[in-house]
Amino acid sequence: QQKKPTISVFKDGELVKLNQSVIEDKIRGGWAGQVIGCTYGGPTEFKFNGTMIGDHIPIPWDENRMIETYQNRPGLYDDVYMDLTFVEVFEKYGLDAPDSIHALAFAHAKYPLWHANQSARYNILQGIMPPASGHWKNNPHADDIDFQIEADFAGLMSPGMPNSAVAICNKIGRIMNYGDGLYGGMYVAAMYSLAFVYDNIDFIVREALKAIPSESDFYRCIADVISWYDKYPDDWKSTWFEAQKKWTYDKGCPNGIFKAFNIDAKINAAYIVIGLLYGKGDFGKTIDISTRCGYDSDCNPANAGGILGAMTGYSKIPDFWKKGLDKVENLNFQYTEMSLNRVYSVGLKHALEMIERNGGSYKGEEVMIKYQKPVQVPLETGFEGIFPVEVKPLSVNLNYTNRELSVPIKGCGFVITGRSFRDNRLPDVTVIADMFINGQKVESIKMPTSSLERRNEVAWKYDLPEGEHVIRLALKDPVQGYGIQASEIIVYSTIDPGRQVHF
Repeated sequence: QQKKPTISVFKDGELVKLNQSVIEDKIRGGWAGQVIGCTYGGPTEFKFNGTMIGDHIPIPWDENRMIETYQNRPGLYDDVYMDLTFVEVFEKYGLDAPDSIHALAFAHAKYPLWHANQSARYNILQGIMPPASGHWKNNPHADDIDFQIEADFAGLMSPGMPNSAVAICNKIGRIMNYGDGLYGGMYVAAMYSLAFVYDNIDFIVREALKAIPSESDFYRCIADVISWYDKYPDDWKSTWFEAQKKWTYDKGCPNGIFKAFNIDAKINAAYIVIGLLYGKGDFGKTIDISTRCGYDSDCNPANAGGILGAMTGYSKIPDFWKKGLDKVENLNFQYTEMSLNRVYSVGLKHALEMIERNGGSYKGEEVMIKYQKPVQVPLETGFEGIFPVEVKPLSVNLNYTNRELSVPIKGCGFVITGRSFRDNRLPDVTVIADMFINGQKVESIKMPTSSLERRNEVAWKYDLPEGEHVIRLALKDPVQGYGIQASEIIVYSTIDPGRQVHF
């Protein structure tokens, strides 16, 4: 057992003095650290699912990694350009810009999205605005990592004010997430915020968790990681194994049900924390460990690198890891009008404004921050009381000649995975299918063939009475060359299969 860190903790409302140049250095460190971590882990992203990346596997780094990624794989920085979308909205409309403006900005952006973000984009384009766009009954990816990977901006604009950072998350994070998925963003933002006023990463990890409801699975997962770190302070792989055994069960994301793939916020946040704790303040070690934990191994070291970069400041990130930054800092991220150098300055502007509106002040170089002690947010739980019990292959194409699909299930809910499709020679349209449950029409499903506007899943319903049901899909006004592919049906029940005895 190792002792918890002893540190002088600021009182709630205490004025903390920082030089403006220090705040600017920390903002630069946060954004640069995020980009460095994302670039470093990029080549391994989701190539190691349910397994760590062994020490024998090299992960190269040199001065050309970032510029090559900017030019050849700009989509890797989805966590950064999503962050910057919200920064741009704040800059254009002010810090009181409503969630609807943020939602419309990213929904109409031309960058590709996945999981909770894409489901939210689809919802918004169909007129389902936040917070409904991120609610788990409207968004099967509500517990996914999406807002967790793009909440950095909220902490970086709230120095020493974790509750203000969490409040921003509570507004913007509901665009695409709910429950544990929302808590992931709040926790990351709170760590960033605390990194401005504390220089002990161990303390920051523990203190930020106080913002998260202790009854939530997200809290329990991170608390477990911290306790395993205390037990195995020099062996991150033992903690990784413990987390793998207990926290890799995913019951939300349709892509991860009963599969090795896992983009759930909890386990990926655990990998952020493993990197931060076992990195012990060493930048390279921190992002390397977060990367080698696997799963979303570009976004996790991006968060870890950004948080540590905010704590140390840009000036103290080792030169080895800043190699090549000079080649990209003036380049706009694809689909945005924002570069690193631009967000460094805009980020400082927003931070100073947030400090002033939350009881602090600044004059010249001297900045006074009114410190906030983290306050726990209310509990909410997605996918509560339901459990995936079966994944059945369908592999059916609904098209001009095969217009209907009927599937019997036994349970309380389902998700039908799949996509719309078109002949490559034809233009994009919206394919429509009516869904019937037990003979009653419940929805007319609109499925755009455009990749930017697509619906991630064909159909879902989580709140049926437990029992036998028949799900029927019927193409409406079918046109040759267009259709819907139904891949699998995931069946949910109110009966937890983990509590049943198997022989």
